[in-house]
Amino acid sequence: MVMVHFGTRDQWLRRLNIIMSAALKILHTYKIYRPDIDGGIPYAIAMLCRFSSVMVSNAILVARRFGASKRYRQNGVPVEAVWSLGTLFSTPVAPNYPFAWVARARDADVVVHHAPFPLTDFVTGLMPPRVALVVFWHAEIVGYGALRRLVAPAIRRTLARADRIVVSDQSIIDRSSFLQPFGSKCVVVPYGIDVGFWRHCTAAEAGTAQDIRSRHPRMIAAVGRLVSYKGFDVLIRAMKDVDGHLMLIGEGPLDASLKQLAANIGVSDRVTFAGRLTETEVKSHLHAARMLAFPSVTIAEAFGIVQLEAMAAGLPIVNTALPTAVPVIARHEREALTVAPGDALQLSAALTRLLDDEALAARLGAAGQERAIDEYSEARFLCRMKAVYDDAVAARQLACSHGDRGFLPNRDLVVAKDDFRRP
Repeated sequence: MVMVHFGTRDQWLRRLNIIMSAALKILHTYKIYRPDIDGGIPYAIAMLCRFSSVMVSNAILVARRFGASKRYRQNGVPVEAVWSLGTLFSTPVAPNYPFAWVARARDADVVVHHAPFPLTDFVTGLMPPRVALVVFWHAEIVGYGALRRLVAPAIRRTLARADRIVVSDQSIIDRSSFLQPFGSKCVVVPYGIDVGFWRHCTAAEAGTAQDIRSRHPRMIAAVGRLVSYKGFDVLIRAMKDVDGHLMLIGEGPLDASLKQLAANIGVSDRVTFAGRLTETEVKSHLHAARMLAFPSVTIAEAFGIVQLEAMAAGLPIVNTALPTAVPVIARHEREALTVAPGDALQLSAALTRLLDDEALAARLGAAGQERAIDEYSEARFLCRMKAVYDDAVAARQLACSHGDRGFLPNRDLVVAKDDFRRP
C-alpha cells in the first residue's frame, strides 16, 4: 500500500494544472445518485466530476431508487439512471442495470466502481480487457450477513480484476478481509472539499446564519441521513441533559421514529428536524451553530465528509472513537472532542463542555479550519485521483501487453515516488 506526500497548496495546484492536459473518459458507477439520494458517496462522485470539461470527461451510471429510467445532467455531467422496482437490502432492484453497465463500460477508458454495489461486482468480469477498472472502496456491506456471503465471490473477482483500489483511510484496509489480499493495489486518497465554499458566506448566507443564531444561540448542528449507523438516536437521548438546541439536518427512514423518540423523552422543544436542505442552506446552519455533533456508532461510517465541511466553517466537532477515519480527521482535543460510540452520557458531557467553554470551542474550531485548508482541499483530492486514473490506465496497458488480465506491475504510483503517509 502506498500514499502520496501532500506538499504545499501551490505545489498541488501546479501539479493539477500539468496533469489536467490529458483527458480521459471516466464512467462512474454506483447504485443511486442525486437527486434521488444524497450522502457521502454521491458527494464524492460529484466532487470527482467537478472538472469534467478540462480534467476528464465524466459520465455517471446508476439505478433509480424507484421508478422509470431517465437521462439527465447533474451539474453539467451526464447521468443515466436505469429503472428500478425499489430497494432490497439498501440495493436497487434494477434488472437492466448489469446490461447497461456492460454497454457503457465498452466506451470508457476507466470505469470507477463506487463500492459497495453488488450488481456491479457481478458484471466486472465482462468488461473489455483494455478498460481500466478503479474500485473506490467507500465502505463494506454492514449489517446484511446473508447478502455479504452471497456476493463475496463476486466482490473478490472484482478486486482481482481491479487495476487500483482507492480507500479514504488506511484503517479501511486494516480491517477488511476483502482488501488485505490486494494490498499492493490499494491507494489511500482522503476525500476533499471545496474549502472556500464552506469557509466563506455571501451576504445573504451570513444574514440567514445570523437569523438562525438569534433564535438558537446555543445551537448544535448534526447533518446526515437518518439511518441507524449515524447514531442520531444517541444524540437525541443526550439532548435530555444539554442546555442547547439540536438542529438535525437530513432525511431518511428513521425520521418518524426519531421524532417519536424526541417526544417520548421530552426533548421535542430542543430538537428541530430540518429535513433535507441545499448545500447553501446547510452552510448557513453550520455558520450559525456552535459545533457539529457527529455521533456515528458503527464502522459503516468510514470517513465523515460533513466533518470537513464543519471544520472549514470553523466549527469544533464532537465525534466518536470509531476504528475508522472519523476520529483521525477531527482529533481529540485538537479539532474535536471524541467520545465512545453509543454513550449518551459522554456525548452530552462533551456537548455541554463546548457550549460552556467558548475558549476551548474557538481553539478547536480554528485548528479544524486550518487542518481543512492544509489537508483536505478539493485540488489535492482531484490531483491524487487523476494520478490514480493515469496509473490504472498504464497498469491496464501493461497487463494487456502481457496477455494477462490479472497482471499488475509491482511499482509505485506515478503521482509520487515517495511512501504515502496518513493525514
